[in-house]
Amino acid sequence: MGAQMYNVFGKQVASQYLAMGVLGTVFGGVYLASSGGSSKAAPAAPPIVAASSDEADFIKKFLEEQDKPATSAPAKH
Repeated sequence: MGAQMYNVFGKQVASQYLAMGVLGTVFGGVYLASSGGSSKAAPAAPPIVAASSDEADFIKKFLEEQDKPATSAPAKH
């Protein structure tokens, strides 16, 4: 009974429908913006170029040791 009407593209639209449309658009946009994109895969490590298999094994072992956290001895600063 007595709702305010607006003329939108030649049609009469009640104010409550305009309000619901605006709020739905705002909250939908916020949801889509905050949901985040697809996660990217971790970059692949560069290939190990070694003259022999022993050198390649040494490099792999060294890199694995460097990746491990130092739990046995704390760093001295």
